[in-house]
Amino acid sequence: MPSAAILIADGTEEMEFTIAFDTLVRAGVACRSLFVPDPASVTADAPVPLYATCSRGLRVVYDATLDIEAHTDFDALIIPGGAKGAETLSKTLTVQRLVREYLEEGKLVGMICAGSLTALTAQLPRQPLTSHPSVKTALENDFDYSEDPVVISGKLVTSRGPGTTFPFALTLVSILCGEQTRAEVQAPMVFPTGTPF
Repeated sequence: MPSAAILIADGTEEMEFTIAFDTLVRAGVACRSLFVPDPASVTADAPVPLYATCSRGLRVVYDATLDIEAHTDFDALIIPGGAKGAETLSKTLTVQRLVREYLEEGKLVGMICAGSLTALTAQLPRQPLTSHPSVKTALENDFDYSEDPVVISGKLVTSRGPGTTFPFALTLVSILCGEQTRAEVQAPMVFPTGTPF
């Protein structure tokens, strides 16, 4: 059974986290949500919150906090957006290191919305990529920027925002589980006829 670590921070975009998590679970992927605290708020005496507060106020009780030694054994690493959450994830050195290690080992890395900023902070080589329009200017000089809903570059999959989360998540399912599983997951979701994915 494939497995995926889905990162979450205060300010993570709810739809991108929950739709990716839910869609992967429907495909039989073993998912774990890993909380990443804001590096600026981490002190020796500061307690780690029991839940992440997402961008619209949804509270998500996560499975564990991120630990680089314990969380290198997944088949995929997923980085959602949300301005504040994406800033935390992209600036966290542990996240940057994991992104590089996963890709070096041929594992899948998914980034959506402002989560694509992590490609920049992790110093990934120039390659095709997309993101939320709000962070395009931060990325377009260092990557081959695209406005396609989902962009696949080797084992890096990027997407644009909440409205592209379903095709993003289903693309991850295709890569991890195959096209047949994607079709089996997608059909009962009952997308309107003519939905272009």
